[in-house]
Amino acid sequence: MQRDELLRYLETLLQPHRFKDYAPNGLQIEGKERVQTLVTAVTADQFAIDAAVNAGADALLVHHGYFWKNEAPVITGMKKRRIQALLKHDINLIGYHLPLDCHPTLGNNAQLAALLGIEQSEPLEPGEELHLVHRGVLAEPIRGAALSALLARRLNREPLHIAGHDRPIRTLAWCTGGAQDYIDVAAAHGVDAFLSGEVSERTYHSAVEQGIDYFACGHHATERGGVKALGEHLAQMFDLDVTFVDSPNPV
Repeated sequence: MQRDELLRYLETLLQPHRFKDYAPNGLQIEGKERVQTLVTAVTADQFAIDAAVNAGADALLVHHGYFWKNEAPVITGMKKRRIQALLKHDINLIGYHLPLDCHPTLGNNAQLAALLGIEQSEPLEPGEELHLVHRGVLAEPIRGAALSALLARRLNREPLHIAGHDRPIRTLAWCTGGAQDYIDVAAAHGVDAFLSGEVSERTYHSAVEQGIDYFACGHHATERGGVKALGEHLAQMFDLDVTFVDSPNPV
């Protein structure tokens, strides 16, 4: 298909115009005009780029692309090597950040809920239009240690569990990636646990002092789902050859 046709479809599907984001959404580096072979990855790191080159990809579709707010504008070192490889092989780089976190079915938050069997998913804060943080319930209450083990199995990564109480967990809130500071909002809404990707020193105190369990499940691990689901969706819609590449990122 034509690259511009693909981009128009993604704009309609993900609606990036609704978000005030930290990086440009959509086409970030221009490559071939036609796209048949597509590689998807969480981040446009050298590992993913090399995989795209080896696959003869026409485009690399990621959640974490380039040109972030406050990023140095010079193209040197690591950034130069990455961009040089994409340009040399005429590979389009397409990135969607917050729009891919928040899509109601393909997004990272929706995919994490499906992976864990979370029911009754809804925005944590009523009236919050973009649905960055969700809340829901588990079908059966579960102890913190058992939930930690479930997360390890489903995400293939051992989470850091900060226990804020000893009661079973039934209600929880979550936001994939680096959203640990939403723990205070989650605690104010009275849920039993909050899940995100990363952790800060202050997260421990927020959990323990407010009586909420916290699970740091990995930024990369919690954000595999969205771009993988998006790639599978595009393969079905347009008969593209799509491969998901999982970089060995433990963070």
